Amino acid sequence: MTDDRTRLHGPEFAAAPQAVYQQLRQAGPTAPVEIAPDVPATLVLGYAEALQVLRDPANFPKDPRTWQRTVAQGCPVLPLMSFRPNCMFTDGATHARLRGAVTDALARVDTRELRTHLEETGDALIDRFAAEGEADLVEQYARVLPLLMVTRICGAPPVISEKIVSGALALFDGVDGGRGIGTAVAELVAAKRSRPGPDVVSWLLAHQAGLTDDEAVHQIALLCSAGSEPLQNLIANTLRLLLVDERFAGDLSGGSLPVADALDEVLWSDPPVANYGTVFPPREVQVGGNPVPADQPLLISFAGANTDPAVDAGGRVGNRAHVAFGAGRHACPSPAQRIARMTGTAAVERVLDRLPDLEPAVPAEALEWNSGPFHRSLASLPVRFPPPPKQIRPWLGSPAPVVRREPGPYRPAGRWAAFSRWLRGG
Repeated sequence: MTDDRTRLHGPEFAAAPQAVYQQLRQAGPTAPVEIAPDVPATLVLGYAEALQVLRDPANFPKDPRTWQRTVAQGCPVLPLMSFRPNCMFTDGATHARLRGAVTDALARVDTRELRTHLEETGDALIDRFAAEGEADLVEQYARVLPLLMVTRICGAPPVISEKIVSGALALFDGVDGGRGIGTAVAELVAAKRSRPGPDVVSWLLAHQAGLTDDEAVHQIALLCSAGSEPLQNLIANTLRLLLVDERFAGDLSGGSLPVADALDEVLWSDPPVANYGTVFPPREVQVGGNPVPADQPLLISFAGANTDPAVDAGGRVGNRAHVAFGAGRHACPSPAQRIARMTGTAAVERVLDRLPDLEPAVPAEALEWNSGPFHRSLASLPVRFPPPPKQIRPWLGSPAPVVRREPGPYRPAGRWAAFSRWLRGG
């Protein structure tokens, strides 16, 4: 790769992405980058330019198939960028039909009932480490809760839930290209086709759009993957902000818990999906006065656009004008945004309510971030706290071992066997 492209992968970028964005802005609102070894792309850093691209699907379509034929099969970014017939990678009438079905199904979710479930599940997760006086809030809390939320609204039984969460993690780890989650969701769709229930999968299958089983599988697989890793990052990043940022940390022991404000701040300055929203212009186009090559990835830097100096950084409390959820026809559907915000708020509030004297176990600068161009995700968030009075919630069974994410090959069997036993209460 030529020297004029900045790497958006590796530990240097993960440690200080905003410094990289600031440097890239010197060349204008777009910049040439490398998203994996020898994989070039263009990054949109300007807020106005991001909206321009996101709101113009005619000139900036989502279909990556021409590009992906030029990429080696083992490329680490291919699992998240390869074409699938879902509402993320389609445009026009097909996109409108698929997205309409997904949006309508999500709109039927009872968020009050879901919040009650999230609070109970959050309490049960906290019970599992509360007596220790220390925890890793990524592995022991933030990573698990959204996965249980997604499989809950999809009506997945425990055995299929295990397969779905294992497949979702493999997809984000760039291991199997989504085959595992596709197989698990296909099993769930077949079960709901024969025996529907009050859940998102059944509502999607019954929608007037008339989705085939294959179409339903791809929409549900997208929902499971998009509703797990980004939400994990949102919860962890918000907890980190509340613990280490003096604007918020001072309020934790004072009874004023500005969780909604902290959530907004994270979505503005440290969004869980930092760079994505990828489009593939079929011809060379101009964005912000700079040329963008044809049939090459054009990524939206949600983190860069939100911190564009041209956007007034003041008054962010209650300000939802960020692009963390995207914009235009491919923006995250409103019901999904509502569920995401509610899940993030409930998850953080349970930790602060149960562990009011929580404090970080390491200095803020010692926290490590996972590498990669797409997500802003903590590798761990170690904390300590005085153990609260013991509370037993037997409906989840005996405590399961902490399932830690180790470097090296993906090993779903042992890791998710433990998760399966935990899910079943064994």
